[in-house]
Amino acid sequence: MRLEKQVAPLPLIMVAPNGARRTKADHQALPMSIRDTVDTAVACFKAGAGAIHAHVRDDSGGHVLDADRYQELLSELAAAAPHMQVQITTEAVGKYTPDEQRQLVRTVKPSFVSIAVREMIPDDNTDAAAAFYEEVLRDGCTVQHILYSPEDLDRFFDLVESGVIPGNGHQILLVLGRYSDNQQSTPEDLEPFLELLDARRNGNRIEWAVCAFGHRETECLVHAIQKGGKARIGFENSLWNRDGACANDNADRVKDLVAALEEKNISVL
Repeated sequence: MRLEKQVAPLPLIMVAPNGARRTKADHQALPMSIRDTVDTAVACFKAGAGAIHAHVRDDSGGHVLDADRYQELLSELAAAAPHMQVQITTEAVGKYTPDEQRQLVRTVKPSFVSIAVREMIPDDNTDAAAAFYEEVLRDGCTVQHILYSPEDLDRFFDLVESGVIPGNGHQILLVLGRYSDNQQSTPEDLEPFLELLDARRNGNRIEWAVCAFGHRETECLVHAIQKGGKARIGFENSLWNRDGACANDNADRVKDLVAALEEKNISVL
């Protein structure tokens, strides 16, 4: 019998404060330590973000999939921001294998995790991934599937239809534009994703969100919310407010989005 699980609702705004690549050389307010990340989460929650997409770094500032560091961060966030959803990541950044990504989730046992489909299932060998997704579903962990292109979204639906990704309710993150130097996303980047969603949803309950790069991040996220999606914002993808000025910190980015939404009579509550 196939397991089913209700899709946990995403808050309207999730903050992604550091990511895997940027450092304080990019912005002094970018959080690197666990303490920095907790302080940032609290400030962003007060500004209107209901969730945090959390990365941890090693002692030299490098991206790391470290179960102990994630457990420490989750404990600290539960104490400091108990009403904020916390999503850990399995992002590979070219250094972690699918087995290592799966082991992180099995060790940490988070309630919420982001997993890039193209990193977890890089080829047609799907057996290990299928067993893992079934296990995660049974454990009650919510997976947000990261999709970097319309082609990724199309493949995601193939994997759902084949049962590799089980269930009929799913969270996805649509990445507008591709990771590259000086990437500048535009609202129009969303349209191919939406066309595929309409064509292939096929009764699946899809909770979708968007992240965007560069100076038009706020504009892209407002557009996505107007289309029925949710937003992921922060220094992982952009340092700039909609007026072109560099933001003071991640909370400033959240405030910029909240203000833009309020101008459209969209409440973040």
